[in-house]
Amino acid sequence: MMEKLTEMIREYTGDRTIVLSEDMSLIGDLGLNSLDLVNLAAEVEDEFDIEIPDRAIKDLKTVKDVLDLIP
Repeated sequence: MMEKLTEMIREYTGDRTIVLSEDMSLIGDLGLNSLDLVNLAAEVEDEFDIEIPDRAIKDLKTVKDVLDLIP
C-alpha cells in the first residue's frame, strides 16, 4: 500500500523524489493543504474502491492515517 500511495502522492504533487514514511505530516512535510487532502482522499477512494467519510478526511494528519483507511 505504501508504494501505491507514494506513487499517487508523487503524481499529485508533481514531485517524483518524494519518499514517504508513515510518520510524515501531510501538511507540514508534504505541503498539502485542506483542498489537497480532499482531492487525495478522492483519489484513494477511486484507487482502492473504498469510501472515506467526510469526517475522516479532516482527521488525516499523517501518511499512516491514510494507510489506516485502506483495507
